[in-house]
Amino acid sequence: MSDEVLDVLLPQLKTVVAELVEAVDGVVVVTARTRGGPAPCTGCGRSSDWVHSRYQRHVADEAVGGRPLRIDLTVRRLYCENPDCPKATFAEQVDGLTRRYQRRTPALQRIVDAVAVALVGSAGARLLGVLHHVLSWASVLNCLMRITVPDRPTPRVLGIDEFALRRGHRYATILTCAETGERIDVLPDRKKETVVAWLAGHPGVEVVCRDGAGGFAQAVTDADPTIVQVADRWHLWHGLAEAALKDVGAHSACRAKYGPPLREGKRAETTRERWRQVHALLDAGVGLPECSRRLNLALNTVKRYARHTEPDHPVKAPQYRPTLIDPFRDHLRRRRDQDPAVPTTHLLAEIRELGYSGSANLLVRHITQGRVEADHARLSPRRATGLLLTHPDHLDEDRRTLRDQLAGACPEMTTLADLIGGFAHLLDPAPGNATALTGWITRVRAADLPFLHSYATGLERDRTAADAALTLPHHNGRTEGVNNKIKLLKRQMYGRAKHPLLRQRILLS
Repeated sequence: MSDEVLDVLLPQLKTVVAELVEAVDGVVVVTARTRGGPAPCTGCGRSSDWVHSRYQRHVADEAVGGRPLRIDLTVRRLYCENPDCPKATFAEQVDGLTRRYQRRTPALQRIVDAVAVALVGSAGARLLGVLHHVLSWASVLNCLMRITVPDRPTPRVLGIDEFALRRGHRYATILTCAETGERIDVLPDRKKETVVAWLAGHPGVEVVCRDGAGGFAQAVTDADPTIVQVADRWHLWHGLAEAALKDVGAHSACRAKYGPPLREGKRAETTRERWRQVHALLDAGVGLPECSRRLNLALNTVKRYARHTEPDHPVKAPQYRPTLIDPFRDHLRRRRDQDPAVPTTHLLAEIRELGYSGSANLLVRHITQGRVEADHARLSPRRATGLLLTHPDHLDEDRRTLRDQLAGACPEMTTLADLIGGFAHLLDPAPGNATALTGWITRVRAADLPFLHSYATGLERDRTAADAALTLPHHNGRTEGVNNKIKLLKRQMYGRAKHPLLRQRILLS
């Protein structure tokens, strides 16, 4: 029965003879020996049973019952009977239990390797200590660097992207299979010569998915002009969004009247009164500096009031940072409308029952500064651009109405909204999108949207890759996903890992 239990708990010992199991100083020690018989030579592979000598190996294994396990295994050293073999003697190895020059079983080595890949260095050593295997951080690093990186075939569709080793100073390049997301290689820099050399040494690439970096485009062209280059559709859309944001910002006066109006209260009265004072002086022929002096306002404040033709949308709201009060603002506003003199302690008790977890001081500050009645959802250029970039079917009724108002604020905004919608349709790859892109660029040239002109110029400069992005199904999304995961790996090593170690982790993770 004991042999059967031993076979169940320690199946790796089936190929040897276990003689004794005991606990010594908190370590489970198994004394065993090999069964004998012929063993293959490690040099030529020829079997031999000519014994030279015996010696004992101490092999660490996976923990058992929360205690470390050590196998004291007696093995034979044998003579090789092949006269042409360079080895005179060799030590026998037990499958699944021993390896040459190893003091860990293959099962334990797999655990160490997995920890090394996931955590490296000191963090890996601490986790192995919890798993009852003491190892220094340097040994964990050595185990990681000894792992053989699998030899992956050259992909037909290659994804390429850069990532920062030190932002603004040093960069490296990640290469993936754009079809499966498999990591192919990591280059130590983003130089054109490095990419050209890699492509020259790995023939078989037919398509390269990339962003708008000119260095990668030129490198692919120099390595093999027949390779099809595909721009990434996300980057095309992102570039359009950045250009649209600048054009929307340039038409702030046109969209100002469509923002949410000021709520009634002391703050709204003060704002409207200042607007009337500024415009009264301007109508009387008073200049902006004199208005600033007479009203005791900053010149930039006077300019903001002067730019707006209506008193309900005169001032650009400051950047608002969300607080723990925000989910309960509607309740607080409703209660203060019902009873302006309601005590703050009552309000605090009410919102705590609703789930408020902040402090009483935060609520007091929120009320005394007028934030309960204030509306912080001002229509900033970024929010207005976001509405124009969102498909109307994905907006609720209020935001869809606001989007329509923005699109009709002025002829330029109307044209911008139409151009954004037209480009969004092109992002669904189809054979005729290349011709449609030509028409889209022509419409941009005819519009009075200077920042969108610059974007169209960039498309023309990389037109072949843009056409491929809008007509072929390939994209660089999987490479971008790998790039984001690389940031986590870099942070785990505090940015101190050199290229060999970082490459090893990226390709094995």
